[in-house]
Amino acid sequence: MPDLGVPDLGVGIGWRPELDLTVERLAGVGFVEVVAENIDPGDLPESLRLLRARGVPVIPHGVSLGVGGAERPDPDRLARLAACALALDAPLVSEHLAFVRGGGVEAGHLLPVPRTRESLEIVVENVRLAQEALPVPLALENVAAIFGWPDDELTEARFLAEVVERTGVGLLVDVANLYTNQVNLGLSAVEALDTLPLAHLAYVHVAGGHEHHGIWHDTHAAAVPPPVLDLLAELCARTAPPGVLLEWDDDYPSDAVLAGELARIRAATVRAGQPVGGRDE
Repeated sequence: MPDLGVPDLGVGIGWRPELDLTVERLAGVGFVEVVAENIDPGDLPESLRLLRARGVPVIPHGVSLGVGGAERPDPDRLARLAACALALDAPLVSEHLAFVRGGGVEAGHLLPVPRTRESLEIVVENVRLAQEALPVPLALENVAAIFGWPDDELTEARFLAEVVERTGVGLLVDVANLYTNQVNLGLSAVEALDTLPLAHLAYVHVAGGHEHHGIWHDTHAAAVPPPVLDLLAELCARTAPPGVLLEWDDDYPSDAVLAGELARIRAATVRAGQPVGGRDE
């Protein structure tokens, strides 16, 4: 298995300013993830400094680098990601395999990348440039989609697998996004797990959403649905993930609800025979 330098992370939760005290109080949080664009590396929130002092790893998670676009990664964005990693003493940085802008126009969403051989060459070069600029390993996340580009030559999983194999980049598997694409695009989530190079797995995302008129919306604002936990168990049946992280970004519930969600995640990994540990506070 490749040495990505990723420690045993356990079960974690996405840190948000609205959840700072909750995250500090929750038992068994092994690591947290923070949206890199939402923090100043020169003036970290007190809550993140407290978690780091406790030894809880904090991973900066980028949403705007856009390695899936035709333009090369912006040096200023890369420098900011690097500064976040250093300020947090992070074990790695994660980003999305996504198209986010073109010709200076922001899409406002994490859009799927056209899965062609031509696009693959561009993405591979963009990933290599990002890796060279970052002081820690990079992991790429598969995105949720409500549409696919015409003339795709590769499946989502095969495209990402080739990027990983050619660059050695880490893999952040979002099983909620796999479920979204199964519902919306008919892409088999289990077949994706069979295709993705899980030996490069850095960690896993889970999240909730809702269905509206036959479309699944990955809202990160609801309990994790059973099919997503089933996919987590399917992944764990294939490999032991270093970490599994719950994303919750709106309509924030009580501490008890979030603790229950973390317990459901642990139970899914235990069911698969690959329990993920945690760090009790």
